Amino acid sequence: MIYYFDSAHDETISNMCKQLDKLIQDNYMPGQPIVVMCIGSDRSTGDSLGPLVGYKLSKFSFENIYIYGSLNQPIHATNLSETIDKINKTHLCPFIIALDASLGKKEHIGYITLANGPLKPGIGVKKKLPEVGSLHITGIVNYSGIMDHALLQTTRLSTIMTMADIITAVLVNTFLTDVFPYKQQEPVQLYQQLLSS
Repeated sequence: MIYYFDSAHDETISNMCKQLDKLIQDNYMPGQPIVVMCIGSDRSTGDSLGPLVGYKLSKFSFENIYIYGSLNQPIHATNLSETIDKINKTHLCPFIIALDASLGKKEHIGYITLANGPLKPGIGVKKKLPEVGSLHITGIVNYSGIMDHALLQTTRLSTIMTMADIITAVLVNTFLTDVFPYKQQEPVQLYQQLLSS
């Protein structure tokens, strides 16, 4: 089942946190390393959601959680297979949260999806790439049409930034409270302070 969250709604962070928590609790084994795999390119506005989230997450320190993909070291079509191999060799039985931008219906632009199972990267632009993830998050950045590559190039940066902020806040909140409940912090407030600095 795919869960949809409208990035324009005030309750999105809270609602998405609850659903992500449930999906993790249903599938995560205690002690399992968590890998957040942020897929995308810094060369296309519409495809930059993953690298932006990776960049934002890199400002936090997590225990037994590893971030792959950022603005400096993006994971894209040409190095995706190699990165998956590296992750599986580096981490024993990792719980992978795969993250990418996607194309969808026009009325769903700005929505964030959350679902169990692997991400199928590249499907929106007709590329056959390896599936990855124990669960996945996508941001619908534009609608699917005839010129999908052009649509990714003309995506509004404000749409990407809004979704990147929300996804980062959700992951930070989850990693600092739900997965490791003994950490007494206010992660969403910490994240908002980081944004304003």
